[in-house]
Formats: sequence, structure tokens, C-alpha cells
Amino acid sequence: MKQYLISIYQPDGPTPEPEFLEPIIAQLQQIQRDLRKSGSWVFSAGLHAPDTATVVRAKGGDAMITDGPFVEGKEHLGGFTVIKAADLDEALAWGRRFAEATTLPIEVRPLVD
Repeated sequence: MKQYLISIYQPDGPTPEPEFLEPIIAQLQQIQRDLRKSGSWVFSAGLHAPDTATVVRAKGGDAMITDGPFVEGKEHLGGFTVIKAADLDEALAWGRRFAEATTLPIEVRPLVD
């Protein structure tokens, strides 16, 4: 089975109110349970806000370190899940569930073997 990265992109800005987030979180928890039950789940994690990032660049034997994300934009990677799937269609089916639950853009990408 191949592995796929399912990335959740969320808008920059404040965290939505609990009344808005609670049903989304409940749906995401159900998807995670279903992934585990199916044997497809490998790993998942949420990420802190982009302003907590640090970028390290190697140059001439030194490391240049800058605070903040590598790329700034109106959306950022908020979390990800790595799954095992028989093919892209199966991975996209999981991606669709994430998209329906979150109403956010979901990127599905195969990992290099």
C-alpha cells in the first residue's frame, strides 16, 4: 500500500468560536477513529500558528535563522494526516471526508516510496 499525506489548509486569523468548531472537531475525531479502525492511519498532527515557525537556511557553511513561516499567505498548513491507501482513489475518498468535515481545502499527495 502507498502512503499519502492529507494536508489541511486553514485561513490565517483568530480561532473560530467553540460553537463553530465543536461539530467540526467531532467529525474529525470520527474520521480519525474510522482511519484507525480500517488500518489506514499512520500518523497525524496539528500545527501551531505560522508565526511560531522558524526557517533555517544553510549558506556557505553557516546557518541563517529567521523567525516566521517560510512562505506567508492568507492560508497556512494547519495539520496533516499520513494514511496508507491502495491507490489515489482511496486516498481521495479520505481527503473528501476531511474536506466535507472542515469545509477547508485539503491536499492529498503521495509520499515517495
